[in-house]
This record gives sequence, C-alpha cells and structure tokens, in this order.
Amino acid sequence: MTGSDGPQEAVARALDALGTGAYLADEHGVIVAVNRRGEHLLARPTAELVGRDAHDLLHRTSSGEPVPRYRCRLRDSLLGGHTQQGEGEWFERGDGTLLPVGWLATPYDTGNRHSGTLFLFHSTGHPGPPVQRPPAGARLSELERLALLAETTTLLTSTLDIHEALRRLISLVVPRIADWAVIDLIGERDEVWRFAVAHAEDGTVVFRDDLQGPMPPVPQESPMPLSRALRGVATSFAGPETYQGPPDSGIAVEQRRLFEATGMHSAVVVPLRSLHSVMGALTLGRADQPERFTSAEAALLEDIARRASLALENARLYQRQRQVAETMQRHLLPKLPRSPGRSMTARYLPAPDASHVGGDWYDAFTLTDGATALAVGDVVGHDLEAAAGMAQLRNMLRAYAVSQQKPPSKIVEWLDQATLHIAEVSMATLVFARMCENADGHCELSWTNAGHPPPLLVTREGVARYLTDGHGILLGVAPERPRPDATAELPPGATLCLYTDGLIESPGHTLDEGLERLRRHAAALAHRPLESFTDELLARVRPPDNDDDVALLAVRYGPGWSDDTL
Repeated sequence: MTGSDGPQEAVARALDALGTGAYLADEHGVIVAVNRRGEHLLARPTAELVGRDAHDLLHRTSSGEPVPRYRCRLRDSLLGGHTQQGEGEWFERGDGTLLPVGWLATPYDTGNRHSGTLFLFHSTGHPGPPVQRPPAGARLSELERLALLAETTTLLTSTLDIHEALRRLISLVVPRIADWAVIDLIGERDEVWRFAVAHAEDGTVVFRDDLQGPMPPVPQESPMPLSRALRGVATSFAGPETYQGPPDSGIAVEQRRLFEATGMHSAVVVPLRSLHSVMGALTLGRADQPERFTSAEAALLEDIARRASLALENARLYQRQRQVAETMQRHLLPKLPRSPGRSMTARYLPAPDASHVGGDWYDAFTLTDGATALAVGDVVGHDLEAAAGMAQLRNMLRAYAVSQQKPPSKIVEWLDQATLHIAEVSMATLVFARMCENADGHCELSWTNAGHPPPLLVTREGVARYLTDGHGILLGVAPERPRPDATAELPPGATLCLYTDGLIESPGHTLDEGLERLRRHAAALAHRPLESFTDELLARVRPPDNDDDVALLAVRYGPGWSDDTL
C-alpha cells in the first residue's frame, strides 16, 4: 500500500516484495508510507497509519503504556541520522494487542529535498492479549525531571528582560547537563545572531566573545542540524563529524569552527520555537563529559526549550509594548515654547518595567493672551491604554485652554466633564497653571490641582516650599464639583518644578519622606543652571527601586536674567 506522493509510493512497492514490515517517517517522525506486510503486522490500514506520529501511535512498553520520548531507542535514529537496530520493543496493533518486534532504522532520502527515516520491523513473537490500561489520570509524571523543569519555569518567567532570561537559561543547563551552551537568536528581519557561547570552567560560566556575533542567513533546504533547528524543523544530534564534509552554507562553516574551538564531541541542537514563530536554537555540547547525549536528554532539553521559548516570547511582547508606549509618549510630549524672561526644560524617564509605561505626561504652550500654560499629569493605569488616555487629555486640555481665556479651575472643570463623556480615561491627576505678568509687572502663577503632588517653588537663595493651595480631587471622580484656584508671585530667579509621583514614591517610604527629599535637594541645587538643576535633581531624588515612569517640568523666571548669570 502507498502514501501520498511518488517517492513514498515507490518505496512501498519496493518493500512489498520483502518479508518484513516497513514504514517511512519524515523528519518529524510522521509516517508517510507503509508496505502491505507492515499493514498486516500492525493490523492497521494505510489510512490509519499515514499522517500519524509513529512514536505516539505505535511504541509501547511491555505493559501497554506509551513509551516516554526520552526513552525511545527508535527516536535516536530519527534524531541522529544514523543506522541503528534492536529488539525488545513493542508496537500496539489496531486491535489493541501488543506485538513484540525487532527493528532496524536507517536514514533515507525521499527524493524531494527532504530527509526521512526508513523503519524495518518484524515480529519476534505472537501478539499478546489486548492490554487493559488504567485511566489516564492514574499515570505518573516523570518525577526525575520535575525539579529542573519547575526551576526552569520559575527562573525564566520571573524576568521580562530577554538577555537576563537567556543568561538564566544558560545557568540552568551548564554545567548540570552540558559543558557548553550556545544560543542563536533570529531577529525581526530574520537575521541570525549568535547571542552566547558559554562554557563551564571551575564551577563558573565563561562566555567566549570571539565565537559570538552575527551569523550567516538560514539556508532553506539544508539538512544540517542547526539549519533545521533555526527553521523550527526538529531536534538533532550533532558532533564534529557532522560538519567535516563540504559545507552547504555559511552556517555550516561557522558550526565547524565552533566544534573545533570548543572541542565538543557530542551535541544536541533544539529549536527555540514559540506558538507564533521560531525564535532561535539552543545547542548543548559536551567536551569534558565523556558521555554522548541520549534521546532521554534530548526529550528533557525539548521540554526546557519549550518553556524557555514561551518566556522569551513573553519578554519580547513586553519589550515591544514598552517600545510602542515610549515612542507614543515621546512623540506626544511637546516642544517647549520660548517665552521672554522664562526658561524651561523637561525630562521624561520611562519605567524599567514595560507594564508600568504609559500614563505620565507634561505640557507647556503659549496662550492667546501671551500667558504660558503649564501642565503635568498622570493617567491612572499603566500600558498603552494609559498612554492613549494621556494623549486624549493633553489634546483636550490644549483645546479648552487656547480657545477659552478662563482661570485654570474652569478649564479643568470642563476637562473633568470630558473624562466622563468623551475621553476613555477612568481617573487621572493633574496640575494646570497659567504663568503671566500681573498689573505690577511681577510674574504671577495661578493654578488648580486635581489630586496631584503639589508644585515645588525654589527661590534663587535656596528657599523651597510646596504650593499646597488650590488642591482638589482627582479627575473623573466628581466632575460636578467646582474646583479651586490659587495664586502666587514668583520672585526673580525662582524655579518652579512640576513632577509626577514616580519622582517621590518609593516602597518602604512614606510620601512625606519623598516630598521632603525632593524639597531638600531642590533647595541645594538652586544655584545650578536649569539644565544641570533638572538632571542632577532626577539623579539624586528618583528612588533606586522606582518602578514607575517620571515626568519633570522645570521653569525658571527671571526678566533680563539667563542661566549664565544665575
């Protein structure tokens, strides 16, 4: 009987003349052809065999249990690409009985540029009675692997940094399983980068920088182990002999160099494959340990690689989200206006954790009456939704402030209504202020505060105080409630700081402690030029364990003054 295409058909016809069962499996271990004798021995028709994983369908223990992949002797041939034979294995027949078999497995070229394995088998006894299996829930897991797999899951899922996750992966397997670990990664443009070549040396992991770096492109038809793994095809065994022939690609050249430089005598190459794409390959090699890798270890490494791939994909998604959120914020954060007698600067620092990027913002723009509008705020929540909500608030605030010459409280009251009916924002905090010259020619600041940390005013002489008046509740909580205004004069040379809570909040410390730290450092830096003042203030005050983003807007008033004269 035959499979689906010409080459398999020819194989089946050729083997029909032999007195032994035979099936052809592709590089994944899936049956693509079987002969008549094989159908008879297995008591299964071709339709029931072709397209099925041979190991899962047929291979059993003497008691009828599925054979774990890591204990499958037949799979060694599939992975290693060399001829093997043996006895004492059992195949499950279509009627549920077990057939004791002797077998021989050998590589086979299917003729359509894909490799496969030809399995020949014969009966070494009579089929036994149908097996009576316990319920699936009664089967025990592979206890000897649980500790390592659990450690793998815990370590790799507890970080969102891709490089840190890969370093942890190396520490898990070197030197516990192998002397060498090699990680090749595929970038967004399908470029391959050899991220790490690590070796166990005196109990520590040493990286070989000279073997790391860019790699040639992945060949689409190469049967070599690393090329197949980078295409997501299959796990393979490899050794120095694997790459001794004429190289079929640039990757093969690099692999020969790798084996020569490391002295590895046995290696297993495992794809790093997520649900959506191939992320790279993990190669583990032995040079000091004399044992060759077995199919049992290959199966364990496949389990580790699956967990590692999911963790890496999760880290990449967070990294991508972070980049999108940061890009969105940086494009939305404004260019600061130039105003006579006033200089200003701003800083935005993203959170170290991608899940905390998104809500902080600042703004400054000139109003139609010549006044300067200042704002800083924080949308409740962290992620792209918070960044989008921030953009909505910022744009509506600008529209209201520019079109209506009203006190800050009235502008924010309209914005409060908008959070309820227009903007997709649940809650937010905000300080909105107007800076202009009053009738006496002095600089006057009027503001309203919607649940935000208070502005900090620092005189040229180093006297720092918080502007605590004009405080109201958060945006989006009680939009019908009127908001207060507050007013203060700014002396020449004074610096006004508007900031978000990421600058003053820290685990294990009270908000009052954070505010006092900011006040003292701002006072000590009052003599600094504004750019230097802002940078040094962030460096001194931002908590080292901060997990939030920070926005800081600093404005210095001084008619006829410049930073050089302060």
